[in-house]
Parts: sequence; C-alpha cells; structure tokens
Amino acid sequence: MPYSDKTVIVTGGAGALGQAVVEWFSSQGAKVAVLDYSDDLLAKAFPEPSENHSYIACDLTTREGCKEAVGRVIRELGPVDILANIAGGFLMGDPVHETSDETWDFLFNLNARSIMNMSAVVVPVMLQQGSGKIVNVAARAALAGAANMGAYTATKAAVMRLTESMALELRENKINVNAVMPSLIDTQRNRDDMPGADFSKWVTPQQIANVIGFLSSDNAAAVHGASIPVDGLS
Repeated sequence: MPYSDKTVIVTGGAGALGQAVVEWFSSQGAKVAVLDYSDDLLAKAFPEPSENHSYIACDLTTREGCKEAVGRVIRELGPVDILANIAGGFLMGDPVHETSDETWDFLFNLNARSIMNMSAVVVPVMLQQGSGKIVNVAARAALAGAANMGAYTATKAAVMRLTESMALELRENKINVNAVMPSLIDTQRNRDDMPGADFSKWVTPQQIANVIGFLSSDNAAAVHGASIPVDGLS
C-alpha cells in the first residue's frame, strides 16, 4: 500500500468532506488521526472504529488544544507526514457593515486560525524529519467578493494567502503546502438547503478527496503554493 508508512492528520474529520478524506487515506494504507471538536461527533461519524485510526477531540481554535492533540497523534501513530486541514465553517446573509463580531470571529477562527494553530505544531515536526505535505481547503468563492458573503470570502482568501506564504517558507525543506478550492459540495446538508438545485453538477466529497490525495503524494513533489479549483460541473 503506497501510504502504509505514513501518518496523516485530518482536521474536521467527522464532516462530509473530512470523512471522504479519511476514507481516501485509509484505502491507501495510511494511519489516520481523525480530529474534530467532540468525542460524540467522532463516535457518530465513525460508529465502527478502525484500528488504523486515532479519534481525537480537539479545539482547533486554540494553540494549546492543537499541541495536545498532535502530541497524542505522535505517541499513538508516529511523526506526522501529512496534514489535511479540512475543518471549516460557512455563514452568509449579512452585508459587511452588518457583520457581527461573533460571525467574523467564528469564521476566521475556524477557517484560518485553525490552519495557523495546526501548522504551528506540525511544521516543526516536519522540519525535523525533513519532509511533509500540507493541504488546506480554500474555496472558489475566495477568488472574488460576493454580496452578503464578505466575511466568508475574506477567510477563504486568507487561506489562499497563508498557503502561498507557507509554500515559499517551506519548499526548501521538502515540505509542500497547497490548497483546494471546491465549489458547491454535494452533501446532504447542501441538498436540504437547496432542494431545487441540479445536484449532478456539484463536486462530490470523494472527488475533492482524490485531489487532496494527489497533492499529498510524491507525484506532486514539484507543486508548491497552488490553489486547485475543484468545480464539478458548476
């Protein structure tokens, strides 16, 4: 199995996309640390635990929480080879001038600060071992502002800039940092929210996981700082 000697962290692993990413790496033989914000959520998403997984509740918005979680991953599974920063959140509906501090903080903490916190703990491990792969989740919506989505698009644009900056900082150390930019993802929640949409045009979690898997592979060794659109047919 191509990833049988790899340890992978997947944040937001209990979500629809997170589960697809966990499944992709598991199918390739990797040991996977599945992080999300509560034990109950992890147990619901993974009712039949795998012996190659470690399920860890973690508050990604705190540096200390990430440090504790990564320490446990290393103790249980070994040094981290791949970090898939899948955790994120979405809110819309307010114009910029009416955006509350709570909405702003929620989106920036979950979409951007979580990446910084995990990177602060994982990158030193990768530097010590002389290699690593980091894949972040931006969004196609980050390419331009959108009415009533200012805070969300700003957070995902921040993910792109963080990805580019980290790539320039780490490429000489054989650490690749890249991102994917999904459009509408075909999840049950999105179907429920938009029942009249043409779901066949949406990108599936599995399709996104395939791209994340490629960016985490040796085949992507020459790719640094890219944000790859994963659009489906939308």
